[in-house]
Amino acid sequence: MNELIAVLQSTQALITIGVLVLAVVLFISNALAPELTGLLSLALLMASGVLSPQKALAGFGSPALITLMGLFAVSAALFKSGALDRLRELIASERIRTPRRLIALLGLVVAPISGVVPNTPVVASLLPVIEAWCVRRRLSPSRVLLPLSFATVLGGTLTLLGSSVNLLVSDISEQLGYGSLELFSFTAIGVPIWLVGTAYMLLVPKGLLPDRGRDDNQLVGSSDQTGYFTEVTIPYDSNLVGQSLHNSRLQRRFDVDVLELQRDEQRLLPPLADRTIEPGDRLLLRVTRADLLRLQQEHTVQLAQRTQEDKSMSAEAFSGEGQKTVEVLLPSGSTLAGASLRELRFRQRHNATVLALRRGQQTVQERLGKAILREGDVLLLQAPLDSIRGLQASNDLLVLDQLENDLPTIRRKPIAIAIALSMLIVPTLTSLPLVAAVLMAVIAMVIGGCIRPAEALSSIRLDVILLLGSLSSFSVAMQDTGLADAFAGILEYCLEGLPTYIALLMVFLATTILTQFISNAASVALFVPVAIQLSTNMNLPPTALLLTVLFGASQSFLTPMGYQTNLMVFGPGRYRFFDVTRYGIGLTALMTFMIPGLILWQYAGS
Repeated sequence: MNELIAVLQSTQALITIGVLVLAVVLFISNALAPELTGLLSLALLMASGVLSPQKALAGFGSPALITLMGLFAVSAALFKSGALDRLRELIASERIRTPRRLIALLGLVVAPISGVVPNTPVVASLLPVIEAWCVRRRLSPSRVLLPLSFATVLGGTLTLLGSSVNLLVSDISEQLGYGSLELFSFTAIGVPIWLVGTAYMLLVPKGLLPDRGRDDNQLVGSSDQTGYFTEVTIPYDSNLVGQSLHNSRLQRRFDVDVLELQRDEQRLLPPLADRTIEPGDRLLLRVTRADLLRLQQEHTVQLAQRTQEDKSMSAEAFSGEGQKTVEVLLPSGSTLAGASLRELRFRQRHNATVLALRRGQQTVQERLGKAILREGDVLLLQAPLDSIRGLQASNDLLVLDQLENDLPTIRRKPIAIAIALSMLIVPTLTSLPLVAAVLMAVIAMVIGGCIRPAEALSSIRLDVILLLGSLSSFSVAMQDTGLADAFAGILEYCLEGLPTYIALLMVFLATTILTQFISNAASVALFVPVAIQLSTNMNLPPTALLLTVLFGASQSFLTPMGYQTNLMVFGPGRYRFFDVTRYGIGLTALMTFMIPGLILWQYAGS
């Protein structure tokens, strides 16, 4: 305590405490966006002279932050190329019929993926797939969405790349002089955590996951996601021929509803699950935009031909070469309303192919060419760039999309996967720095056609970069002003006489509790410089305390705010606040007792 009093006689220490208190209040109250709170704190520390601009801004040029920026682009290329399509297909397969089987899949397959791909985009990609699975199984999404979040959190601590917080800890460690973390620095601890956490989710009574009901219209997504209607034909060489719709790749891999099957002059309506697909069948589908663009590149189906003379034009649209895909709206007063696409000779008139139609929440049962257009309809068009620019000058159609939107690159999937694997393997087997491997992977993804340069830039989450880059200044300020040593002295006094295991447990628990109220990145930035000072008296290397804080901030299973993936599933799952606590408190208790023991096992005597 005397040391803290001595430190508080310094003006810079008082200013630092004031800035920290202000930041914590803003983080808890959400009065400002987290990244703006970080930037405000950074500016105040520089303006008051606590930190020089070079020290304060060093976090924005750190290898960890550059690694994260590159990782965003690599992840975007993987998702765009369809690297997770097999997983999406597995989720929709007949083998996954019960919530417990789905939870096993999430724990054993999705969690390891989150160890090398940031968990937030993994949840964003799988959320609509699992919601659709719930609709088909007539189950409430509240029975499976929390396990999705928890599985990605558990997997996020398998490697350095699993979470942005991991990279922040590595950056802070390097700035404080303890060196950066390696790709697999904490994998030996992360693997038991992942396996025990998965076992918990499989064995815990299912009553801890509430049944909050379901809204089928909501579960399948917004109209922007699922309201498109289109026709496809089954070519003679399609591998769907001879299969039932229920067992086909069309239903397993893509989030589609087959609304009608047209065979010669027959018009077959649902239920269609047991109907065998024959060559020449025409299917009327309801499909998401993303899946429609992927479906367009699958040679198992073809976009239905509108008229005989449009075959060559439609073939060009099917290839997608030199084409752009955009949404256009029929505004009020459009002269196109009241006529069908065939009557309008839309393809010849606008040099654009209509891929699909969206009409609010209504189902369009007519064949696409015969559907009567209405004001408010949204058409998904594919056309050359010049034609789209011509549409922008039309009063009959309003272009809703940016022209940079492009087709998925599923033909580049093997290239994308090979590049990602090389990014992981090469730094492990050679002396190549991880940041260099990630940047080389980004360039390889662009050169290989897996992602465009503009898309790579747009994939970078600026809010995350600003938050992490600014928060590292907290740790430097606490170290430079002596506050880290002073707070560590108080913490050491409180833990005096306790066994090392219990002391680590208290540090872990304190970090976990703090993380429930402020972001885990902020918890790490505040706690790491304090906890590291305890390492000498505990006879442990600084890395042991650093990892204790990291795991405490990452294993957030108590509140929706504890981790961003918890918030992502909170609304779609219709959860209530304490639903997360009830399901996660047992896992939190398990981790609280387990993780300090694992850290002691790895680092005691080092």
